[in-house]
Amino acid sequence: MSGALFRNAAANTARLIRRSAAAETYPFAKTGLAQSRPYFRSRQLLGRAKETGVSPSPSLGVCSSSTSSSASISKVGFVGWYLGMVKSRPVLTKSVTSSLIYIAADLSSQTIAKKSSESYDLVRTARMGGYGLFVLGPTLHYWFNFMSRLFPTRDLITTFKKMAMGQAIYGPTMTVIFFSLNASLQGESGSDILARLKRDLLPALFNGVMYWPVCDFITFRFFPVHLQPLVSNSFSYVWTIYMTYMANRKKPDVISS
Repeated sequence: MSGALFRNAAANTARLIRRSAAAETYPFAKTGLAQSRPYFRSRQLLGRAKETGVSPSPSLGVCSSSTSSSASISKVGFVGWYLGMVKSRPVLTKSVTSSLIYIAADLSSQTIAKKSSESYDLVRTARMGGYGLFVLGPTLHYWFNFMSRLFPTRDLITTFKKMAMGQAIYGPTMTVIFFSLNASLQGESGSDILARLKRDLLPALFNGVMYWPVCDFITFRFFPVHLQPLVSNSFSYVWTIYMTYMANRKKPDVISS
């Protein structure tokens, strides 16, 4: 009797030891099902979020909001606004752009040429800005559109044709208009304007042939037609510094005497 009791006690003790050892080795053995359910629920939530496009967690919401905000910044920024204005109001936008570039170029030209004690000639700057606003900006728009219709492709041969047309027709015509209009606004007579053209026109055209072909090649070759006036105006900043200096030189000595 005592032997049987002793054997039962030993067997019970051995089972308790084995259970405690198993519990220490696999602590989640009994709770595995309960732990797996939240995992499957999270997988289901992620799947539903992908289908509906709703962020299932705050971290995913932050990522999506940052992506959308960066996209909205790129669309609503200054560049996006300017491109939208170029498409919606092309002539006005290009004219204002040309005017601002001419104003900045004239101020730069005066800064280079004037002495430290001299003040800026704001009337001259207004003339340059008015020329960019009312003359150069609109003509650039219609000239580039005309070139695009006449030569619709942007291959190498077509680019050289556009460059030749600009150097032979548009460039000389606008240079004559620029010198003549600026001299007329300063009160010079017809003989004064002719004398100024005889002195300044050929040097300006020669320097233009040295400067503009590379600029025209880049403009016609690599940019669409609605951005070509902007690119051309950007190149014209340096050129306009030179042109405003030439246009505001003193009258030729023979006439002024």
